[in-house]
Amino acid sequence: MHDTRTNAQSPLSERGFRRLAEATLSKTAPVADPDAPDSPSDFDLSPELVPEIARAPLAPAAVLIPIVARAELTVLLTQRTEGLTRHAGQIAFPGGRMEPTDRDAIAAALREAQEEIGLDPSFVEPLGYLDAYRTGTGFRIFPVVSLVREGFTLKLDAREVADAFEVPLAFLMNADNHRTETRAWRGQERRF
Repeated sequence: MHDTRTNAQSPLSERGFRRLAEATLSKTAPVADPDAPDSPSDFDLSPELVPEIARAPLAPAAVLIPIVARAELTVLLTQRTEGLTRHAGQIAFPGGRMEPTDRDAIAAALREAQEEIGLDPSFVEPLGYLDAYRTGTGFRIFPVVSLVREGFTLKLDAREVADAFEVPLAFLMNADNHRTETRAWRGQERRF
C-alpha cells in the first residue's frame, strides 16, 4: 500500500513548502527587463521562435499560483471559457493584466483572482515571486506564489472561467507526469 502522507520536512507539506518558499522565492517583484535574454518564456523549448515574441511590446500581468493548504497540498487552477479572444479553453492560474490602480503584482493577482473565481483575499497569504515570464500573446507575467487557507468558497465569473479545480501538488511536481509535445505554429514546429 502506498503511503500518500507527507512528513513536515517534505516540500509537499505546508511547513516544508513554507521553508522552500522562504529559501527560493523573491520577496520583491522581478524586474521587467524586456531585453533580458534569460527571462523564461513560452518559447524556451523552441528558441528559434524567440524573435517572434521579442518584437512585440509586453503588457504587465500577474497570476496567483494558489497552493491550497490541505492535508495534501493542492494547486488551484482554472479553465478559461471557450468564447474568449485570448487563451480560450486554456488551463490557467487566476490572473490577468495589471491595472494602473494596482499598487503591485500581488495586488493585481489578488484582484484578478477575486474577479475571476471569487477567491477572497483574506484566505490568501502571498509567499513571494517566481521569475517573470514572457508569453507569446504579449504579456510579461509576474507569478505570485501563495498559500490559500481552507474554508474559502468560489464564485466563478462565467464570462471568463468555465471551471476551477484542484490538482495535487505532488502530481504536478512528479517528473513522470511531464512531457514535451510539438505543434505547428506559424509554419514552424513548436515544442512545449
